[in-house]
Amino acid sequence: MEKINNVTEFIFWGLSQSPEIEKVCFVVFSVFYIIILLGNLLIMLTVCLNNLFKSPMYFFLSFLSLVDICYSSVTAPKMIVDLLAKDKTISYVGCMLQLFGVHFFGCTEIFILTVMAYDRYVAICKPLHYTTIMDQERCNKMLLGTWVGGFLHSIIQVALVVQLPFCGPNEIDHYFCDVHPVLKLACTDTYIVGVVVTANSGTIALGSFVILLISYSIILVSLRKQSAEGRHKALSTCGSHIAVVIMFFGPCTFMYMRPDTTFSEDKMVAVFYTIITPMLNPLIYTLRNAEVKNAMKKLWGRNVFLEAKGKK
Repeated sequence: MEKINNVTEFIFWGLSQSPEIEKVCFVVFSVFYIIILLGNLLIMLTVCLNNLFKSPMYFFLSFLSLVDICYSSVTAPKMIVDLLAKDKTISYVGCMLQLFGVHFFGCTEIFILTVMAYDRYVAICKPLHYTTIMDQERCNKMLLGTWVGGFLHSIIQVALVVQLPFCGPNEIDHYFCDVHPVLKLACTDTYIVGVVVTANSGTIALGSFVILLISYSIILVSLRKQSAEGRHKALSTCGSHIAVVIMFFGPCTFMYMRPDTTFSEDKMVAVFYTIITPMLNPLIYTLRNAEVKNAMKKLWGRNVFLEAKGKK
């Protein structure tokens, strides 16, 4: 059957149909996005200027911050502009690119969180072999694997959607292009595509979540053998990781580990993992991690000293 595609652009319904609520959301999400940029850039700057790249945990943390910036930037700027726009439109090509970006950076973040859990497992359960197992070459290969895995996942999602015919309507009940809302607009049966999409996303989300649960369960059990000081330090680090995992995987599980259906709550759930989680990640990692806080104090203390010296 020949593909028929009469749709050249899509129209978003956005977060709300009320102009008053949209104005409030514009201010709130503009502030949130600025916090995402500043908070994650601060972590990247701290890791870079304090030469913490040699530590695998901070090596992966800096790239997690980079992914958070990219991930939120795929949807947040367009959403913020649309909150004050009369016509919330996006081209067909733009929609496919946005769909690719959401799944590419979202999946990459899942894999980075999984690698970070493995790093903590090795550090706590096999401390004597930590430097051998988590050497720089292996860390680089793991990081490359997270990006390649994210690319493969997202290219499959996009490939499944672009081969579908769209002949109208073209209104998406969302604030960005995601697989399930777009599939509803295809003028053909999308049952098989929906099953494959769910299997693709569900396997990655569930598989990674199970690995994370096993890793942190083993870590928590092994902490009983450590001293009180060692236990406190490990719990401080792992606690921040676990908090981020729960915040990210909870909404993702709700969205992608289910049949090809959409709910009215989807938009608010999507706000949580595309904006709220990237905004809170820097706060969680800095407030619960003494080493990051100390590195930031050294960074700002050094900058203040150099600034004062320059004025003399």
